[in-house]
Amino acid sequence: MTGRIITVAQQKGGSGKTTIAVNLAVSLHQRGHSVALVDTDPQGSMGRWFLERLGAQGEDEALDFSTSSAWGASYESEKLKRRFDFVIIDTPPKIDSDLRPSLRAADLVLVPVAASHVDLWATEGVLDLARREKASVLVVLNRVRPNTRLSAEVGEKAAELGAAVAETQVANRVAYAETLGQGLGAVERVRSGPARDEIAALTDEVLAAMS
Repeated sequence: MTGRIITVAQQKGGSGKTTIAVNLAVSLHQRGHSVALVDTDPQGSMGRWFLERLGAQGEDEALDFSTSSAWGASYESEKLKRRFDFVIIDTPPKIDSDLRPSLRAADLVLVPVAASHVDLWATEGVLDLARREKASVLVVLNRVRPNTRLSAEVGEKAAELGAAVAETQVANRVAYAETLGQGLGAVERVRSGPARDEIAALTDEVLAAMS
């Protein structure tokens, strides 16, 4: 059985793409799945995270990392899914033809949206390109302040754009920033708590969306 490909895409910087990607990867890994990460973003944040992890924990055959050009993402991910249960692609914060191979290859496109109307407006271009590539999309509200009117409004407007919106909202928590710098996922740092619960719930939704 070949693996599944998840592309994390958003044209606006600061949406938390890498945070979502690595935390999802670690959560899937903890559930016994093998995961390959592919970084197509020249900024290289995912690669930096992986190097920190490698230095602290050593190599892990069930959690691997590679880089790729945007145009080579489809080839690289198709190759990796023969060896891994999941391939997660982190993409640059832009929307152009270079993004298409990553969307085309995906079984699911995750679109993180920070809880602001500006971020929501930026999402329209990604959703439009994903529709052209006939890609399944799940919008994830990220860096939210729970139970605020703004978060509720952004969630409603995202649904109006015609995309599925995850029930799980990922809050703006220090735990995510701290663990990212340590090469960890939030679920590895705490045995219980809101960050762990959020990532577990998001993982459940992602798996359900691809079933």
